[in-house]
Amino acid sequence: MPDDRRWWTLAVLCLSLLMVIMGNTVLNIALPRLVVDLRATNSQLQWMVDAYSLVFAGLLFTSGALGDRFGRKGALQIGLVVFGTGSALAALSTRPWQIIACRALMGAGASLVMPSTLSILTNVFPRHERARAIGIWAGVAGAGGAIGPVTSGWLLEHFWWGSVFFLNIPVVILALVAGKFLVPTSKDPRDVPLDLVGAGMSILAVSSLVYGIIEAPQRGWTDSRIVGSFAVSAVVFLAFAAWELRVEHPMLDLRFFKRRGFSGGAIAISMVFFGMFGMFFLLTQYLQLVRGYNPLQTGIRTLPFAATMMIAAPSSARVAERIGTKATVTLGLIVAGTGQFIMSRNGVDTPYLLLALSFVVLATGMGLTMAPSTAAIMSSLPLAKSGVGSAMNDTTRELGGALGVAVLGSLVASRYAHALDRSIAALPASAKATARSSLGGAIGVAHGIGGLPSVPQLADAARHAFADAMSHTLIIGGLVAYVAAALVSWIMPDQLGDSEAQLAEGGLEVDEPVGSPLA
Repeated sequence: MPDDRRWWTLAVLCLSLLMVIMGNTVLNIALPRLVVDLRATNSQLQWMVDAYSLVFAGLLFTSGALGDRFGRKGALQIGLVVFGTGSALAALSTRPWQIIACRALMGAGASLVMPSTLSILTNVFPRHERARAIGIWAGVAGAGGAIGPVTSGWLLEHFWWGSVFFLNIPVVILALVAGKFLVPTSKDPRDVPLDLVGAGMSILAVSSLVYGIIEAPQRGWTDSRIVGSFAVSAVVFLAFAAWELRVEHPMLDLRFFKRRGFSGGAIAISMVFFGMFGMFFLLTQYLQLVRGYNPLQTGIRTLPFAATMMIAAPSSARVAERIGTKATVTLGLIVAGTGQFIMSRNGVDTPYLLLALSFVVLATGMGLTMAPSTAAIMSSLPLAKSGVGSAMNDTTRELGGALGVAVLGSLVASRYAHALDRSIAALPASAKATARSSLGGAIGVAHGIGGLPSVPQLADAARHAFADAMSHTLIIGGLVAYVAAALVSWIMPDQLGDSEAQLAEGGLEVDEPVGSPLA
């Protein structure tokens, strides 16, 4: 029988998820304050952001497997404690390296929390309610990225930079207390041994890949360290694949990828977050440096995205029931790509109404894509493997998002620097390098920072160069979404079929019905 507390359970899971999503976004708004208060360098600022993502992505598969083996509720609670501890220590830090270490600790906690929320949800809700519950879960995940900047912007207006970390503490306490009474226990009933070799190789392979993606825009895609990082990742992935196909109890059975729902969902999730993370990376600079909004004003102007996501994602289950999962995901990717095309029309002086429209269209497409794609991944696996399925969903999110920031960020940087060359031709070499490095650097040079004479016209030229570069890059992002839509329409099944049919399609035996109630 379904658990009578399941909707209260979902509230606790969504609260935990929101904390993790916001924990990955609130720091961005506080970075300028850390430069002043802690004298953090650009490299230190980058690693404050990247340490979280690197550890989080690297540990996801292992954390999901641990939850399946020893209990998902326990993994959730331990993750909350680790995340809260890292947040408290970060708020009390006095050195940049301390914040970097705390962010890595927060990433480790998040790697336990995020897959646990989805795997518990899958076990708690019966099949006929699961798509709706996943829709709510996905809506919270998508909206969290927009809510974070608003919250941190308000806190920075009234308190010191550490308040963005202390915000997590009451949320952790509430989630722990409520979870003790409202979150049931579930795990893989077979007590299969852990695949320690596979876990170690997955950590190394994913971490190397994410490190290369993160560092490539700064060092260059052909830099020896970047090439070496990608090479290590490729070699270890091949070794991981060989091991997982041979071992009796693999952490991630690669035959799962034969299931069209699993593969199609993974492609859709990675591509929608490619566009989402890349868009927000560019949008933060556009709103603050091109349009001149302060952090709180920037966050407020992204609220149409969050509000639309909270409506579109839960509604996607009903849409999928009417037109099919494949059609819903394909439509969502097409709408998301169209949203990026609309956003590409925003320039230096474009009315905000056009930007708000692009937010609504983009969030509608992403909301239609995220929940059915996640449901496709989870419905392709038996309940015993819901932790690993959730980790797969989360890993594709992180890899797609990191790749979106790296690729779209690199394209903008290249086009921006090229467009600015004529305006900085007469400047000294050091000022040229600073202006070319970023929009913020060009504005600093324009205002005479660093002992150089001010060049007021440079700021206007830099803003137009960045807006033009962002416009062309968002067109590419829209085209990527259209290509993803074509792939999904080819790969994904029309509907989420029964577990027996999907398992047979992958050549596997049914070890536990996907639609069964809580084990």
